[in-house]
Amino acid sequence: MTPSTDLLTALILTLLVGTAVAVVRMRGLFPALMLMGIFSLLGASWMLVLDAPDVAFTEAAVGAGVSTILGLTALALTARRAKTSSRKPWPALVIVTITGAALVYGMSDAPGVGDPAAPASKYPVPSYVERTDHDIHIPNVVTAVLASYRGFDTLGETVVIFTAGIAVLALIGGVAVSVRNTGPAGGRAGDGQGGDQPDELARGVEPAA
Repeated sequence: MTPSTDLLTALILTLLVGTAVAVVRMRGLFPALMLMGIFSLLGASWMLVLDAPDVAFTEAAVGAGVSTILGLTALALTARRAKTSSRKPWPALVIVTITGAALVYGMSDAPGVGDPAAPASKYPVPSYVERTDHDIHIPNVVTAVLASYRGFDTLGETVVIFTAGIAVLALIGGVAVSVRNTGPAGGRAGDGQGGDQPDELARGVEPAA
């Protein structure tokens, strides 16, 4: 990596840390959601600097795109500000700090980015580069790896993301039906009653006379 690339990487990482701290400390859910989208775009930029355009594209599409849209949809069904908690998050902070320190220590002896002596550069990568044109008949090695050599792994990841998306949409849809059919005091819309009565309309059951 060149000095200019190192400087750009340091700048992006600094912005990532600052954005993460701002998201944690922010009480407004809408600005926090927007900052989370910015965080994903910064992460995609970092991956692009590291010569991983496929991962950067996925992060930008899923993290800044789909996640932001789902977050805005959920935000329309809830309050606009987070509740203030009286509990101090010191135990969680200690656990996160220890985990982060362990990860940094574990990466201390990892090979540098693009190191030709790294195991990944010496063994699987040359075979992919040499065999892609003969096996897959396409010039893009990254596409060949994702769609063919590790195609089942990519298929599994796609199924997981698709299933998670369906689950989120089902949850949001169920909450939307409940909100439409429930009055402001907790009863059914239009019945003038509150309390903890079951919402038969939200469950698709005909209410008893």
